[in-house]
Amino acid sequence: MTSLADVEFVVRTIAQTAVDNEKYFGDLDAVVGDGDLGYSLARGFEIVLSDWDSYDRTDISTFLSKVAIAITSRIGGTSGPIWGTAFLRAAAVVRDKTDITGNDVVAMLRAAIAGIMARGNAELGDKTLLDVLAPVADTIEAELVGESGASEIVAASAQTARAAADATTPMIARRGRAAYTGERSIGSPDAGAVAVAVIVEALAANWDQRDRTS
Repeated sequence: MTSLADVEFVVRTIAQTAVDNEKYFGDLDAVVGDGDLGYSLARGFEIVLSDWDSYDRTDISTFLSKVAIAITSRIGGTSGPIWGTAFLRAAAVVRDKTDITGNDVVAMLRAAIAGIMARGNAELGDKTLLDVLAPVADTIEAELVGESGASEIVAASAQTARAAADATTPMIARRGRAAYTGERSIGSPDAGAVAVAVIVEALAANWDQRDRTS
């Protein structure tokens, strides 16, 4: 069972990782994209961190919805709608819940993926963050069937995320600014996919040290 405190840890880790890796994500995006991914994510998630204590924590869904609104209002370009949609769709799956199960987490990821696909008119294989999110959801689901513990699940997810991000390198980008470069996008990993991998790796690295009382 995952508590609100665990969800807070995940969101705070996402936000802090986005801020800490602003230059790295931007440099990756500049290879074949417009280079604004790092800046956009950092500006949006800075607001999440600065307004952290003000978010309504009545339940997990309400908390995630408030974060989604903050992200959408501050992140520029396509990143705001994409990340905001992901949080909103995930929130809708766990309405009124203060604790969630592993199966809820999988359902939240699946809902986020569906939302991103609809909002970005993207599919798996288009060389986007979806190509990491979907394998991570599959990994969590498989680990749950195997009755792995939370730490094992997060660690396995990090390995999957990194491998999936690396696997975007030979793909041709079909969505976003990188799509305009055609075959020039081959040979560089998708920046959004790498960003998701870095975030999941940060979650795995710090999972056992999270504060379950906050």
